[in-house]
Amino acid sequence: MFIQESNGSEITKDVLLHQLMLEYGSELKRIAYLYVNDQVECEDIIQEVFITCYQNLAKFRHEASYKTWLIRITINKCKDYRKRWNIKNLIYKPEIYSLNTSQSSENVYIHQQHSSEIIEQIANLSGKYKEVIILYYYQEMNMSEISDVLNISINTVKSRLLRGKETLQRKLERGSKLE
Repeated sequence: MFIQESNGSEITKDVLLHQLMLEYGSELKRIAYLYVNDQVECEDIIQEVFITCYQNLAKFRHEASYKTWLIRITINKCKDYRKRWNIKNLIYKPEIYSLNTSQSSENVYIHQQHSSEIIEQIANLSGKYKEVIILYYYQEMNMSEISDVLNISINTVKSRLLRGKETLQRKLERGSKLE
């Protein structure tokens, strides 16, 4: 089956899906990981995203870019995952990142602890703040792009980003005072 591209050319669904997977797969995986904090579940979600993408390629209307469309699908799949009852019973387990050998072991440990704490606190934010923070800081999207992906106004993006940052800062300050 051939898909009509926005530039008028035709491409097969398989070829287009392969191109999309190569171009956006790692970005979508980062977004999913920041939402669910579990590598295996993250990979399952990305598989579901691309299955949904493949099934709906013929329906894609080019009102947004493929990237925007795929990010929207990814966020929705992550929200669905988070809604499942068994997830609420799991304890967050941060993943250990590779060590940079040019730093001292103590500095690397402190950096990992701080990064893990930030990721954990982002994971605990409400969905509307979490998604804006992930897209802004981790995907480096601007306000307009976030507005398109989430289908909300730019003012709503600004307000959620501000409130999300304030909430995150309070949580991080509270966490450091407990030690």
